[in-house]
Amino acid sequence: MARPSAPVVPANGIDATATSEAPGGGDARVEVCDICGITIAEKHRHLLHLVERRIECACESCWNVRSGDPEYRPTGNRTLWLPDLQVPDDLWAGFQIPIGLAFFMDSTVTACVVALYPSPGGATESELHFESWNRMRELNPVLVGLEPDIEGLVVNRLSDPPAYAIAPIDTCYALTGAIKMNWEGISGGPGVQEAVTRFFAELEREAVPA
Repeated sequence: MARPSAPVVPANGIDATATSEAPGGGDARVEVCDICGITIAEKHRHLLHLVERRIECACESCWNVRSGDPEYRPTGNRTLWLPDLQVPDDLWAGFQIPIGLAFFMDSTVTACVVALYPSPGGATESELHFESWNRMRELNPVLVGLEPDIEGLVVNRLSDPPAYAIAPIDTCYALTGAIKMNWEGISGGPGVQEAVTRFFAELEREAVPA
């Protein structure tokens, strides 16, 4: 059953709520730690709240202290480009994902693989049938090494050829954030396609071959 997921982060992987106006009421924004509230650098670490499936910006101190908490996991740090991933059309159809954009994560909270796909309101999630994901892994042994909770398989089947990558989970959520930020009207508008194209181009530049 598909259902709305937790809030997502925008295209740069930073939670838009974790900002504040600069002194004097100017337009400049500063990043803050979601846990303790102190100002942090634009490039900083993230933590995944497991139960709420929420990405949180973290200062170094909070990241070090909270990484070992049962409810948190540090996000992953590898990006693998997978040009040879095998995803037959009938297997994809069995996932029952209504669009060709999604990411998959192995959730220790739900004890199954969850597919999350973008929509105007953010990420919508759907739990996969065990048999479907098993077949996916049999066809693609690289997915056996997918780290639970902290990594995801991100998919773009709207491009030609389709694009696949293993990425940190905050990067995966950034795809849904980019679509939410750029959505216009009923169909999404040209801004969504541009955001998706830009997202996967940047992902491929950052990735290493599997």
